[in-house]
Amino acid sequence: MSPDPDAPRFRVRPPANWINDPNGPFRWRGRYHLFYQYNPDAPVHANVHWGHASSPDLAHWEHHPIALTPTPGGPDEAGCWSGCVVDDDGVPTAVYTGVDRSHAGLGSICLAAAEDDGLVAWKPLPVPVLSGPPAGLDVTMFRDPFVFRFGGRRWALVGAGHADGTPSVLVYDCEDLHDWRFAGVLLDGRDPLTAEAFGPGATGWECPQLARTPGGEWVLAVALWDGDPRGTAYVTGRLTQLPGSGPRFVPRHGGRLDHGRDFYAPSVLQDTERDRALLWGWSWEARPQQDVDRAGWAGVLTAPRVVDVHEDGSLRVTPAPELELLRSTVPLGPGPLPDAYDLTVTARSPATVSLLRAASGAELTVRLDPAAGTVTLDRSGWPRSRSDGSAPLVVRLPEEPLTVRVLVDGSLLELFAGERATVTERVYRRPGDTAELTVSGDGIEVECRALVPER
Repeated sequence: MSPDPDAPRFRVRPPANWINDPNGPFRWRGRYHLFYQYNPDAPVHANVHWGHASSPDLAHWEHHPIALTPTPGGPDEAGCWSGCVVDDDGVPTAVYTGVDRSHAGLGSICLAAAEDDGLVAWKPLPVPVLSGPPAGLDVTMFRDPFVFRFGGRRWALVGAGHADGTPSVLVYDCEDLHDWRFAGVLLDGRDPLTAEAFGPGATGWECPQLARTPGGEWVLAVALWDGDPRGTAYVTGRLTQLPGSGPRFVPRHGGRLDHGRDFYAPSVLQDTERDRALLWGWSWEARPQQDVDRAGWAGVLTAPRVVDVHEDGSLRVTPAPELELLRSTVPLGPGPLPDAYDLTVTARSPATVSLLRAASGAELTVRLDPAAGTVTLDRSGWPRSRSDGSAPLVVRLPEEPLTVRVLVDGSLLELFAGERATVTERVYRRPGDTAELTVSGDGIEVECRALVPER
């Protein structure tokens, strides 16, 4: 890996060049496999392949050769875009978006079958199983298939947007993975609860993902799109189905999937062996392109997160417990911080934790106010090149005391506020910055450990 202190060492990213959406998380023969959109030639979004990494434990990852490559003259000649991997009668099969030179937002649904148990070699089907959206719905965006089981059958979601500005998730019956039949709309932006939870502006929903929780409730996660990414959102609820139709989602609660400015393209693995759902996202770069070019890499996937539902219907999200395998056995006290660490703070009264100090005196801080039920991440001293600003981010929680866990890996900062909210941000060190832990306030419990390579 690059010696660049901003380069994450413990999260999934290729050694160089471009990564974006996580794709096809899959458990096979005792290993977790994670694919991702990848440009092997440069740190820019172009020439999209599928990269591939695998892990025995979600903490230590091994990179493999490129899994999917665009086929000249084929339905994916301009890129192998997002999708999933499923077990099709014992054959791991990638179900993904293929785009040609003139796709204009409308992708094809393509298949590729693994040819070995290590999922290293793949054989693409020469003809897509769907060449585009169903007729009559005036669909202007169509991509990102996700396959799941419900009611004893196999179904697929596809993210969509319509000419009138309504975003939706379409459903297909794909019990036979080679024969897809349109089965209606799972959910669209006209649903009142969903519209309020997601907010205005999105004209399409990308990367639709369904997670079934141990309690039997469902979580639908989407990426919000209006020609550019606009964050991520979720609804919790139940699936229902009338005779002769496909599943429909009945929401009861919703909100932002991640409150940060640098999280997109959620991807879910239904980990049936452990009765849980895991979620990854893509964290893009928030620095100028000339800095990206100089570094030679762009993008990283987040830590795996376990998603569940609270009794009130809100999302419960925690870091995967396997991440503790990366923690040093020696705790760190106040003072210098390494490039990668895992910090937990519990406060019963107002407290401030500082993680980074600039030569100007500006500080990167996390403020906890249990009485107000707020956690504030302030990184305003580190301005962004992106257009979404650097103002402090505030999340509200009902718990008292407040517990916050912060995972830092190079420039990637992931904050877990209680089990109710996450904030993903990119913070790049500048010459003269000092990474140092300081804590102010009374009645505070702090545990901090460095992340270390495999022991």
